[in-house]
Amino acid sequence: MRGAVIHAPGDVRVETLDDPKILQPTDAIIRTAVTCVCGSDLWPYRGLEPIGDPHPMGHEYVGVVEEVGSEVTSVKPGQFVVGSFATSDNTCANCRNGFQANCLHREFMSTCQAEYVRIPNAQGTLVATEQTPAEVFWPGLLAVSDVMGTGWWAADAAEVRPGSTAVVVGDGAVGLCGVIAAKERGAERIIAMSRHASRQALAREFGATDIVTERGEEGVTRIKDLTGGIGADSVLECVGTAEAMRQGLRSARPGGSVGFVGVPHDVAIEGQELFYSHVGLRGGPAPVRRYLPDLIDLVLSGRINPGKVFDLTLPLDQVAEGYRAMDERSAIKALLTP
Repeated sequence: MRGAVIHAPGDVRVETLDDPKILQPTDAIIRTAVTCVCGSDLWPYRGLEPIGDPHPMGHEYVGVVEEVGSEVTSVKPGQFVVGSFATSDNTCANCRNGFQANCLHREFMSTCQAEYVRIPNAQGTLVATEQTPAEVFWPGLLAVSDVMGTGWWAADAAEVRPGSTAVVVGDGAVGLCGVIAAKERGAERIIAMSRHASRQALAREFGATDIVTERGEEGVTRIKDLTGGIGADSVLECVGTAEAMRQGLRSARPGGSVGFVGVPHDVAIEGQELFYSHVGLRGGPAPVRRYLPDLIDLVLSGRINPGKVFDLTLPLDQVAEGYRAMDERSAIKALLTP
């Protein structure tokens, strides 16, 4: 089969790889319908995370089941399925508590930019749709496997409630999906921090009521100006940089909450500042599996369309162009068709 392999910063290639096989009785093999490049894939692409030996890439997927292991009964060959970037048995104590991304048997997906993918813990990870959805829904369902699920987790962790004010730090795919989540959870005012006209337009389409272009202390001041000098009830930090975390913590009101879902890079939190702020802080890898059934229904009913974050569609053979476009910020998110 064909699959994407990263060799070095800026060097992603499509190569012929071995077809995946059932290795454990809890595995499934899917034929990829669509996959994509994620913003977190850019960390190694930019040389900000070690790469080591060349290895496959990708952790977002939807597809059709080809084969299942002997212990998999929840899905069967021929079904269209959506999964999560973090696999889970959905039965351990952490899963039962709603934190499937910390399943005791978790494996992070890392080979999904390919024609076929092995899914560990398939019994608890994969959710089948009633029938194969029309292709128009595939991008939205693909978003659910990571960025929409992560945006929802950001809003959940930030305790977005009906009538509240939410700030979204970051205008990438996760941040834009966070706007959708904040609206669906009933936020009355949603302030999106963005400096890019096309992303601002999409944020407004998704439900943002205000746009803030300032950053750093100027950004914090602007948020305070928009919130009566107090700050927001909820802040969704969807980037992962030290600046974004500072922006998030200082934009929240006393008693407010920050949900941080951007993978932290060089982030350090000053204990005294957090202590006296009375701001709550929660985040981590999104428990996407917790939200999958509801989010799939929201997409298939047409209530939400997170697939709009895919503003570039390429064949898998052109995956390198997808990485380049996202690195240069000329694309929000690249959809790949095998």
